[in-house]
Amino acid sequence: MQRESPEFDEEWDAGDLGCGDLVIRLRFRLKAMQPGEVIRVHATDPGAREDLPAWCRMTGETLLAHDPDRHLYFIQRAGG
Repeated sequence: MQRESPEFDEEWDAGDLGCGDLVIRLRFRLKAMQPGEVIRVHATDPGAREDLPAWCRMTGETLLAHDPDRHLYFIQRAGG
């Protein structure tokens, strides 16, 4: 059974970028988006499974959903 994915406004294939580069580049991408918009990130680095949810908690961005089997993360830009 395939799970429904949230709708998204942007998508980014981060490939195997490690934590430092991954979150820095993600931050710039989110800053270019409007509050409330959603980015779908494809990140294959093994650390992304832990790093992206932790980064969202620390920055106030919202991790709407993630599919670790497909390496997909749906992150909503915080308001303001």
